[in-house]
Amino acid sequence: MIEDKVWLIEPSGPLRGDVEVRGSKNAVSKHMVAAMLGTGESSIHNAPEVGEVGITAAMLEALGIHVEITKKEIRIAKGRQIQPRVPNAFSGLNRIPILMLGPLLHLAGEAFVPLVGGDPIGRRPVNFHVEALRTMGAEVEVGEDGIHAKATRLRGARIQLPYPSVGATETILMSAVLAEGKTVIKNAAMEPEVVELALFLQRMGARIELSPDRRIVIEGVPELHGAQTWLAGDRIEAFSYLAAGLITRGEVRVHGCPQDRLVTAITTLARMGAQFDINDDYICATAPPEGLRSAAVQTDTHPGFMTDWQTPLMVLFTQSQGMSVLHETVFENRLVYVPALQQMGCEIEVFDQCLGGPACRYHDTNAKHSAVVRGVSKLRGADVMLPDIRAGFSAVLAAAVADGSSRLRGVHHIERGYHRPFEQFRSLGLDLHREG
Repeated sequence: MIEDKVWLIEPSGPLRGDVEVRGSKNAVSKHMVAAMLGTGESSIHNAPEVGEVGITAAMLEALGIHVEITKKEIRIAKGRQIQPRVPNAFSGLNRIPILMLGPLLHLAGEAFVPLVGGDPIGRRPVNFHVEALRTMGAEVEVGEDGIHAKATRLRGARIQLPYPSVGATETILMSAVLAEGKTVIKNAAMEPEVVELALFLQRMGARIELSPDRRIVIEGVPELHGAQTWLAGDRIEAFSYLAAGLITRGEVRVHGCPQDRLVTAITTLARMGAQFDINDDYICATAPPEGLRSAAVQTDTHPGFMTDWQTPLMVLFTQSQGMSVLHETVFENRLVYVPALQQMGCEIEVFDQCLGGPACRYHDTNAKHSAVVRGVSKLRGADVMLPDIRAGFSAVLAAAVADGSSRLRGVHHIERGYHRPFEQFRSLGLDLHREG
């Protein structure tokens, strides 16, 4: 059972200071899975201290993979005996088990993984993963408890993804690198974290080409070896702290995240009136004296505006002048966090229509995937239960500018996805305490 942690927050004025972001939780766990495939030891540097790392390490160790986590690195090496079954105890904790199907088929010829979990932001259909593995020659059965798969040898195939799914692209990558023959992924996800994973696999000896028009070509090789990598800074965390500075009329300098990972985010904030100081050492955003302007923003796959950026953006909208519109096109239930913000005085109304952009794949559903936000809202402190990682961070931002104290419950969500968030916020001047 996860401990119910509570943070007490008193608004304490503008947040100012420096934040060093590490590699993303979305990247580190995928690299840990990829390291299963090497004949020797792999090491991952600049990993964040997040709950996701511990969960993934426990899964790998249950399979017979050796994992050592230190302050400097994560070391991973394949053990003598591989267990082909991810225990049911890991069911629903995160999305990582399904990514282990391909590697386990290569290492053991069979696999079982429990059902995926993660934040309750919408359907994460396993059918893209399952159909891809079947196309590569695996026998796959989806049951109530999880997914069973068998394959004597995976074969290269041409796979057209119905949607550029990050998880499905990563599953195919880790399945194709040791498959017999060539695999071509069409309509592949090209997010920075996907490319980063491909580069790590290439360091391990994989043959991968990133082609135009969302196409990835993989030529299978007989074996992979261990490799080292340094994870690039987390673009979600970087944007979140930039937003923290803007929301509180402060100045947060974010170090460790390359500018090219934030191109769309920087331009979006600049259109709202944010002023930037960008160099090779840090990125900093400040609000003009008259405040930020409203905006209409649509989330999309990379290189569009990232879906994970929209939660802190929603709080920023409440502190900007006028009416803003957010159109979510990646996950149909991403706005599950809105009630928590409404409880704190955020004037947000959600709709099932496509607002602020062209019709998306949810236009004929009942999914409430658009929001209209009125600014400037006067926020108030509240006792709030946090439903997921990004909602948790956004509630902290709302609490930082609210009138009165706030009690945030379920902050384990934040600690699962952000590197030492309590310490980072305290260093920026937020009056923040743990209860109990």
